[in-house]
Amino acid sequence: MQTAEAARITQQLPAPPAGPDQVFLSVDGAMVPLVGGEWAEVKTLVIGEVQPAVLEQGEMVVHTTQHSYFSRLTDADTFQQQALVETHARGVETAPAVAAVTDGAEWIQKFIDHHRYDATRILDFPHAGEYISAIGQAVWGEGSAAAQTWLAEQLHNLKHAGPAGVLAELTALVNQQPDDRERAKHLAYLQKRTAHMQYPAFQQAGWPIGSGAVESGNKLVVEARLKGSGMHWMRDHVDPMLALRNIVCSDRWQEAWPQICTHLRQQQRQRRTARHPARKTQMPAVAPPPGAQRPAPPRPAPAPTAVQPPTGPWRPAANHPWRRMPIGRARFRAAPKPDAKT
Repeated sequence: MQTAEAARITQQLPAPPAGPDQVFLSVDGAMVPLVGGEWAEVKTLVIGEVQPAVLEQGEMVVHTTQHSYFSRLTDADTFQQQALVETHARGVETAPAVAAVTDGAEWIQKFIDHHRYDATRILDFPHAGEYISAIGQAVWGEGSAAAQTWLAEQLHNLKHAGPAGVLAELTALVNQQPDDRERAKHLAYLQKRTAHMQYPAFQQAGWPIGSGAVESGNKLVVEARLKGSGMHWMRDHVDPMLALRNIVCSDRWQEAWPQICTHLRQQQRQRRTARHPARKTQMPAVAPPPGAQRPAPPRPAPAPTAVQPPTGPWRPAANHPWRRMPIGRARFRAAPKPDAKT
């Protein structure tokens, strides 16, 4: 039903509903086990509404609410097309402002270009911290106190002053070991996404800087249902289960269940029709060849003779079985002759 609706929207281009003032969206993937020992990635889109910032533990924090989910086990291009049913329903196209908080993957950037090219793109702050931490661990040693102290300082600067100073520090550390390809790879990843790490400006505009909503979606919507102990899924069964799981976790069951019932009844009628096709009409009788003797028409059956009811009282025949019964013998036994003396 959702796939058909996405195709209809693409073909007919209906007017989308009005979206909220600030829309948050995030996309990510999670691995699920399939039959045969194979693992495959389920892609999930989360859409929510941005709430005003609140003070928590001395810092202003932005939360999102009214989350809805769309998950599929498919390639990036197909997921991009099928997710139109959710972005259209939530008014992503018409919302005054949209922010996409992601891990910066290339296929996700293409997804954002397709659904809202002018969205504010934000690199998930914890994700950026992982790349910074990897360089610090390589320099000062994994798990060392010096690496932890240095990381805390860099993250504070990144969050409150922006990426310029942090990238300069990372560049100096990488240049100390130009042969270390891993350090250079981490630095190149961050440098390519400098525009997505302007966290002071993002926070001032009231945007969240973390993709915790989609991380929770991966765990609670996808993995909690599909990665249970001993579970291995047929590939064709994953998307139907994900569709139902999305409906439940998006609080749309009351809305969707009547539509599902109607669709199931239609499928049942179609299967019944396919199993019992309409009977063919009888072929017309072929006329006999010229000169052939026509068969005689069947004679009508004789009318049954009416049975005349008996005129006198009915008595069973002498050999009737009823006479052999005790009551019959007593009733029809000949009466004794009267005594002559009496």
